[in-house]
Formats: sequence, C-alpha cells, structure tokens
Amino acid sequence: MSTDLELLSPAGSAEIGIAAINHGADAVYIGAPKFSARAQAGADLKDISRLIRHAHFYRAKVYVALNTMLTDAELSESREMIHQVYDAGADGLIIQDMGILELDLPPIPLIASTQMHNTTPEKIKFLQDIGFWRVILARELSLAEIAGIRKITAIGLEAFVHGALCVSYSGQCYMSQAVAGRSGNRGRCVQPCRSHYTLFDADGNMVSKDQYLLSLRDMNRLSAIPDLISAGVTSFKIEGRYKSIHYVKNVTAAYRLAIDRFIATHHGYSKASSGINAFSFEPDVERTFNRGYTDYYLSETQAKIASLATQKSIGKRLGTITAVGKNHFLIDTPEIHNGDGLCFFTKDGKLSGCRVQRADGPKIIPNTMRGLAAGLTVYRNADQAFEKVLNQSTGERRIRVLMRFEQDENNIRLFATDEDEHQVRASVALPFALSRNPVDCVKRVKRIEKQLARSGNTPYIVLKIEVVPKSPGFIPVGMLNSLRRNVLDQLTRIRQESDLRQTIPFVPNSVAYPEKTLDYRANVANSRAHAFYKRHGAMVIEPAFEYLSDHTGKTVMTTRYCIRYQLDLCSRSSPGQTIQEPLRIRDAHHTYRLHFDCDRCTMSVILES
Repeated sequence: MSTDLELLSPAGSAEIGIAAINHGADAVYIGAPKFSARAQAGADLKDISRLIRHAHFYRAKVYVALNTMLTDAELSESREMIHQVYDAGADGLIIQDMGILELDLPPIPLIASTQMHNTTPEKIKFLQDIGFWRVILARELSLAEIAGIRKITAIGLEAFVHGALCVSYSGQCYMSQAVAGRSGNRGRCVQPCRSHYTLFDADGNMVSKDQYLLSLRDMNRLSAIPDLISAGVTSFKIEGRYKSIHYVKNVTAAYRLAIDRFIATHHGYSKASSGINAFSFEPDVERTFNRGYTDYYLSETQAKIASLATQKSIGKRLGTITAVGKNHFLIDTPEIHNGDGLCFFTKDGKLSGCRVQRADGPKIIPNTMRGLAAGLTVYRNADQAFEKVLNQSTGERRIRVLMRFEQDENNIRLFATDEDEHQVRASVALPFALSRNPVDCVKRVKRIEKQLARSGNTPYIVLKIEVVPKSPGFIPVGMLNSLRRNVLDQLTRIRQESDLRQTIPFVPNSVAYPEKTLDYRANVANSRAHAFYKRHGAMVIEPAFEYLSDHTGKTVMTTRYCIRYQLDLCSRSSPGQTIQEPLRIRDAHHTYRLHFDCDRCTMSVILES
C-alpha cells in the first residue's frame, strides 16, 4: 500500500483555487464565508461549491478554514456554516476554537489549525485522541521534532513549506490586538511585525535604529521535501490566501514538480489526486513575491532569518552593477526587460528601486538614477515577461485513459478505463467489411488509433489504444468520433456524480488535556470552549487576550526567532559580546521589553507601554 503525498495550495477565491488544481495541487484550502483567519479571504458558498466540483473531478480535496476564535454569539452561525460547507461537499474543516467541538457537527474530517499552537508531541497526541483527522504543525518545528511527533502519533501531519512567515508562534501573537484593537486570532491582523523598530539596551543606549527587527524572510522548503517526508509529513502546505493567482500558479507548479520527482524515484509513494499536469512555463519561485528565503529552523539551529532593511518583496537576484553613466547603468546580466521593476540596497543599507524605461542588453536606462552605484547587487521584484506569461493559460491537468476497440461481424465497441478504474463502454451496429489488402489493414488500425486519441479540449489524455482484431474492417471516421465522445462523456458523468469523501463523525470524550491550567494564551472566548476544557480536566483561569482589561505586562508575542542572535549580540554564538539587559524595542507609540529563554531558545515580546 502506497503513501499518498498531498500538495496543498491556497485559494483566496474560487478562481485561484481552480488555477491551483490545474497547476498540480492535490488539495486547496479556502476561507469560509466568515470566521477564517484571513478575514478578507473568505468565499461565499456558491464559489466554494464551484471550486469543490472542479476539485473533485480530479479527486482533489477542498478544505474550508473556519479557524478564528469565536464568541458565544457567533457559535450558532458558525454551526450553521459548517453544515452548509459540508453539504456543499467540503472534504475537511480547519478550526482553532475548541468550542466548535461542543456543537452538533456533521461527519466532516477535522483539521487542527496551526493557530492551536501545535508544537509538542503531547498536544498533538491529545488532538488525535479526541478525534482530529489531521494537525497543521507549527512552522517552527525542526525535522527532529516532527519525527518525534510522528513516533508517538498516527494522525495526519501537515506542514507549511512555502510563503510568508509570522515571527510569532501562530495563535500566540497578540501585538495587533494590543496596538490596534484588531485581533490576529480573529482574522484581522494589521501586521505590526512588518513595522520598523528601534532597539535599546537597559541603560537606554540605542543599539539599532529604525530596522524591521521582527520582519522575517519568506519560507522556501523546495529542497527539503524528501527530508519532510522522511520525518512523517504527508501534506505540504503553501501559505498565501492573500496572494495573487500568478503567485499561486508559479509556486504550486514548482512544488508539483518537486514532489513528482520524489515519487518517481521512491517506491511506495503516490500522488494524492488524479491527473497529470503540463505547464507552458518554467516555474521559478525566485521570480515571484519574496523577501528573501529561509527554510526556517528545519535543522534546529538558529539562523539569521530577518529582513532587517525592508518588509517588502525583493524578488530574484539578477546581477551586479558594473558601471554607472549619466542616465544609465551597466549590469552583468542581459535578462532585463522594458517595464521591469528593479531594487537594490544602497551603500547605507536602505532599499531603493527603479523602473526600467529601456533595456538594451546590459545597458539599462531607468526612470531614476537615485542611489545607483557600481558594485551594488540588483534584484527584480516586478518581472514583466514572467507576469505576461502567467496572465495566459499556463497549466492543464488531464485524466489518463486506456481504450480497447473491438469489432466483430455485426458491431463495433469501445471500452474506456480511466486512471481511477472507472470503466465504460459504447457500441454501435456495423457490418464487418474485411479488406484482403494487408496495407489497408495497417492504415485502418492507425486511423482508428488516431481518431480515438483525439481528446481535444476534454480533461482526458488517451495513453494507450488496443485494437482487436488487428485486421479491422472499414469504419467511418464520424462513427469513431461518436464512440470516443460517448465513452468520454460517460466517464465525465461518473466522475462528477461520485462522492468519495471520507466521513468521520465526531464523538466527544474526556481524554485528559496535557495542561492543567490555561491562561489567556489558550484563546478561550466562549462558554463552549470553557466546557470543552473542563471536560478534559483543564481549568481556564484567564479569558482570551482580547477580553483582558489591561494588556500592560503581558507577553504579546512568543517566537523562536532571536533578535540578539540576528544582531550578533548572543553570548553563546558570539563569545565576548556583552549587552546590558533587558533589551527593549520601540516604535512611535509603544515600548516592548524582550525576554530571552536561552535554554528553550525562545524570545518573548512583552508590552510595557
């Protein structure tokens, strides 16, 4: 029995989800009409249904995210919404709020959102034991930690492999709520981590001024797919329900090729959906939105992963400026086009950029010469040629079909079997007209094969046609075309009408929660969640952060990323370095104290004022 590997792509809309499936996704995730962790990326039920129909044709899955923290007043509406998306055909429900588990749920597979802070084997074993089908792992986990989770659990493990990184552990960031009254756990984060801050030591001395100290690079684990599979991951998730259709096309295609290469060279693994993909472009994740890349703690070690100089996309590195003229510069690459957006870090480390007015090989005439100097590295963050390609139809997906053509004295018959073992047949009466010329027989076989292989604009590709007997009689081309259309139409009806969804009824139990007392970081905002934790032996001693009367002194962010390490101020990695603690970061309105737990290698950001 083979292990299915699932490529999971974001769907900010039905159109983007359909594009993801056409470019190789085995599954997509889309926001429910309300209550998803990307509040502006919800879809209406009509669009979700349309996406599900397209996905299910290829045996791909659609997971619906309803993964925000809920109030008592919202539970009834969320229950109704869950039943609606289940009736629409959804394959799984992504949730954060444990109060949902106290509702009357349909038998939809439950997926534990990364917002649940899924970091320890004990927590994930608990989620398995209470009935979750899959858990979305914290992005911060290393390969060894994932393997440790796999060792004591059998639950499906889903891991992020690409996209933007929250600096805080998911579900444990309260900074947006603290500074703007907009909760990340309610899907309304204002991304204060992408703002710039100034760092001070304990004596008030400035250590770093106006840098993006909490803004991380983007995740890229293309090369780590085999390692993640070895650790026990079977679903590979691309972040980006706010990303463009071009981004989703490109990144999905890149990971499709990577996973297919693994499957082709490793026995016992298979694709989690049906169909083969073809692309009219060469996927390249460097040519789409990115702030620079990191594999993010897969090897457990600390790394310099912040993008201190900018929170914006820098794109793909192109080359180095070799000379600067009055209105132009020379670069050591010819791969630049009119209209491209270029960026570079100036001599003082600031991000700057220009638009290409004219490109003549290595000679570039930009719209501004500000900041340009010989020796600077140039990146492209707006790629006109690539965007033009991605504006077109760039991916197709087809179901593989085998055919057998038979002819006897009175009839011709066509049998078709698709890759999911659906079998159909069509026949028509036709007297056998034998030719005694062997050359005619060869031509007739080739004509039969040619006509039956013409799948045209259908979602099928005919891989093999067997013709019996080898000396067929004369058959009109129109009759062959009619038979082919008949069997392919039958396959389409079967694929559209069959419902292969997995159903898993949720049955409440009283398995002990791995913690006994829970503070605001448990994100409990409704009475049903209180009841859930009480039944599982945990006492909620504090409401969710959003309902605290005073946020001063509270940890608003917990992260594996370390500012001291990033700035070479860590005494362990940079012996001899000393700095007076506690350190503080400030923006225009707030001050935060930093606490470092070096044994656990975590940093806490605490609101002071």
